[in-house]
Parts: sequence; C-alpha cells; structure tokens
Amino acid sequence: MKILVTGGAGYIGSVTATALEAAGHTPVVLDSLLTGPRAFVRDRAFYEGDIADRALLRRVVDEHPDLDCTIHMAARIVVPESVAQPYEYYRDNVAKSLDLFDELVRLGKPRVVFSSSASLYATVEGFEVTETSPLDPPSPYARTKRMMEQVLEDMSAATDLRALILRYFNPIGSDPDLTSGVYVREPSHVLGQLTMAALGQIDAFTITGTDHPTRDGTGIRDFVHVWDLAQAHVAAVERFDDALAKVGGSSVTMNVGTGQGVTVRELVRSFEKVFGSPVPTREAPPRPGDAVGAFANVDKVADVLGWRSALTLEDGIESALAWARRRHEVLGYP
Repeated sequence: MKILVTGGAGYIGSVTATALEAAGHTPVVLDSLLTGPRAFVRDRAFYEGDIADRALLRRVVDEHPDLDCTIHMAARIVVPESVAQPYEYYRDNVAKSLDLFDELVRLGKPRVVFSSSASLYATVEGFEVTETSPLDPPSPYARTKRMMEQVLEDMSAATDLRALILRYFNPIGSDPDLTSGVYVREPSHVLGQLTMAALGQIDAFTITGTDHPTRDGTGIRDFVHVWDLAQAHVAAVERFDDALAKVGGSSVTMNVGTGQGVTVRELVRSFEKVFGSPVPTREAPPRPGDAVGAFANVDKVADVLGWRSALTLEDGIESALAWARRRHEVLGYP
C-alpha cells in the first residue's frame, strides 16, 4: 500500500513512516518543515509544503495515483504555546485540515487516519477512560483536536470521507534502529524534560503539579512506546475498511495506549532505575493548560484493529535515552 503521511518529518510521523516501510508499505511524506527536521524524511518521496495547498495536494495525487490512505499527523502540538497563540493553533490545526479533507474527497482519496489526543478527556474517577468518557479539553491545542474529530464525524456522514480517529496517549522512545525520535532542543513533554535533566542538559526535572487528586498528587499518564503507536497506524491502514465494517459506521474513534496509568513520580522512579542514578527534581505549579491526566481503556482498539501495546515503560525509557545519546549524529545538535 502507498500511504500519504502529513507531518511525516515529525517525531511520530517519521517513526510511523519507518513502521510502514517495515511492514512493506510505501510512505509519501507531506510536511512544511515548520518544526520537523528534513533529516527525518531520509530518502522517502517528499513534498515540502502546506496541507492546505490544494494545488500541491493535486500534484501529490497526480504523481501517486495509487495512494490508499492518508495518515494526518501535521499539527501544532505544544500545550502552553497553544494557550499563548490560540490563533495559530486554530488556523493550522483546524482551518487547514478542513481544506485537506475537502481536497482529499475531491481527489477520490477519502480514507483518513487522524491523530487525535487523549488530552481532551475530562478527569474521571479512577482515571481510566473509554472512548465514551466525558470530554473537557483544557487547552486550545486539545480543543483543536476535538474540533477535528467533530469535523471528521460530520464530513464522513455527509460525504465519501471515511475516518479512523486515534486518540494518542503519551508516546515515548524511538524506532528500534534509532533513526528518529524527539527532535526539539528542549522538549516540553515530561520524558523529554526528565532525559535532559538526567544527562545534565538542564539543572533539574520540574514536577509540574503536586496536589492533583491522584495517588501521589502528581499527574497521571499512559506512556505508550512510539514504536507500538506506529504499529497501531500500520494496523489502521491495513484494516481500514474492515474496521469500519465491524463498527457499522463511516468513522470510529479509538484509544491508543497501554491501559496502564503511571504518575509523574512513578515515572521518575522507573527512569532512575533504568538510568542507574538519581535525577535532580524540583516542584512547581501546573503549567497553563495542563490536565490531571488519564489512562486508556484499550478494549475497543484491540477488538476493532487487533492491536495491543507490546513494549514496556522501561523499554520506552531505554529507547528515549538511547536516542538522546545518538540524536547529535542524526540532527547535528544535542
């Protein structure tokens, strides 16, 4: 199969492209390179440009008429930045995606796998969420993801568009060969910050929020290895039509996580065990837009796609550390 991957120069996009190739498929990358590095594209078919550039989309399809599906990952993703710059987030994540979806339908390429987010869930008792759990997206970033879910649901009901919506939990690690991973110099997510503190690139890891209603007061997350997450995308494109037939609809939403909740303090302890020494930490209030968190009930994705995570939290930490030590070779900066 040939798969268009928007945002394919990004972290999850590039790892997913590698997983598609490992499964015998051909990724075609569309990325503006606003944030993703050109090095992650490697030797893949690549189009540098905007997802809302209809002329470019027509050229992609003209040159790859055998495209089977689009995995739409291109988005702005930094929660505090979305609070400070909401216009840019609604423009890039929502308005431009509308043009992308409309043009894909016009071009007869209606299958879309969409990267959504677990950040849109409300806090629930026990912190385990199913796809029908209450939603309360706490940031402009999360609200853009929920809006796009609604767009896909509405467009799939009214047009030929068909959508598998994957609500990601918290991806960690790299691909097995360490060819791509977290690329920003100072990542905002928890494991990136923890890795930087461990390697002495920042003076301490900051635990943001210590009075949450969790078992130790810190936020709770479901940390899924990015290679497992990439395999979920492979399953989605390979079983796309069967998945929709199984649920009897034109779109379906599924959680993609491990099914295990880990608090930030628990993550620090696991990290220190893998790393082999303590990591300096400090405490601070939650950042703007931060959520208490949740972990996934993954029964639906297991039933619909036959996918479950296979790698452990420790696997993800080891992979993240290995990538952090190697990424200078790939990207030219620590």
